Amino acid sequence: MSATEIATRHFTSAISEAEAAGQGADGVCRALLGLIVSKYLETRAVSDVQSELRFVADNCDPDTDFMFMRP
Repeated sequence: MSATEIATRHFTSAISEAEAAGQGADGVCRALLGLIVSKYLETRAVSDVQSELRFVADNCDPDTDFMFMRP
């Protein structure tokens, strides 16, 4: 099983559990993001984590190609 498959399974479960408890997906996503950043900071420099987050933020539009993609 790949890391993506494991993460997807747990993420889907967390969203389902939150919805069943009357919580919104935004709260779970925010909490998970905070946990992810905390885990990254255990082994990575702050500037590296910031760079990772910037990359994701700069490339989160599904209708836009990544800057490094060619037409």
